[in-house]
Amino acid sequence: MKYPGLLFLFLLYVPLIAWYVWKHRNANPSLGVSTLAPVAKLPISWKQILIHVSFVLQLVAIGGLIVALARPQSHDAFSSSRINGTDIVLALDISGSMNAKDFNPSRFAAAKDVASRFVNQREHDNIGLVVFAGESLSLMPLTNDRGALINAIDNIEMGDLTDGTAIGDGLVSAINRIVSGKAKSKSVILLTDGTNNAGEVPPATAAQIAKQKGVRVYTIGVGTNGNIKIPDPYGFSTTTIETKIDEESLQEIANATNGKYFRAKDEKVLKKVFEEIDKLEKSILDVDKYTYTEENFEPWILLSLCSLGLYLMLRYTVLRRIP
Repeated sequence: MKYPGLLFLFLLYVPLIAWYVWKHRNANPSLGVSTLAPVAKLPISWKQILIHVSFVLQLVAIGGLIVALARPQSHDAFSSSRINGTDIVLALDISGSMNAKDFNPSRFAAAKDVASRFVNQREHDNIGLVVFAGESLSLMPLTNDRGALINAIDNIEMGDLTDGTAIGDGLVSAINRIVSGKAKSKSVILLTDGTNNAGEVPPATAAQIAKQKGVRVYTIGVGTNGNIKIPDPYGFSTTTIETKIDEESLQEIANATNGKYFRAKDEKVLKKVFEEIDKLEKSILDVDKYTYTEENFEPWILLSLCSLGLYLMLRYTVLRRIP
């Protein structure tokens, strides 16, 4: 049924039947006699039966019209698809230097924005989320709930972790999160703006672990090298520090895992980087879909018209009343 709510119109039967019963209980003339014995065993007149039949025909005509208005339908659906889903874990650097303003409005805000856009367009993939600074933290397991992922990305705050840049630890956390995935294609997108200066696992060791697990790693170096100004979280002061992206280490990680290294010096380039990764990690979809919907209201219209026609024929022939 396309409009099943219209079937509630069958409730009209209740007042119609009540009216019919009341009408026939009070419509017959009466005659007082001393006894009904001589006529008690007389059979019921066939016209009396036809009167009740004519009322049933009216109800059938109304019912057929109600069902037709509800649009009964039959569906034939066939779908054959092959979807090679991809497992992806985003590993985002949230160290203090990510608050630098060489991106608009900051490296951190730009990274969250492009990551959210990337997640939003990966409809058939399972994606997880890891953040790292001086230590690493797994925020989201692999999931295809894009709304939950985007909400988790939006809620990331700087200062949640000890400051520093533990690239190796961040990559290992991402690997531990992704190995449980069932997809054949597994990849990590690691975004950072510095050099590994914290954590327990060297980046080269983490890269070898990713290689052994069959995980491809895309590394992204964001920001410009040199002295940058970083405001404190409250906006009262600004600190100038020197930053340098360890491009050699990031390149080695990508090469060891059959991934790719990208350099993004502004937010426009960063968006293009994620667009390129999106193309490299596209899911393969082979979908054959067939859907056929057939309207089945015609038999009910025909039933309604036949019932109405038969009622009118009885009404103006054998049940015709002469004033």
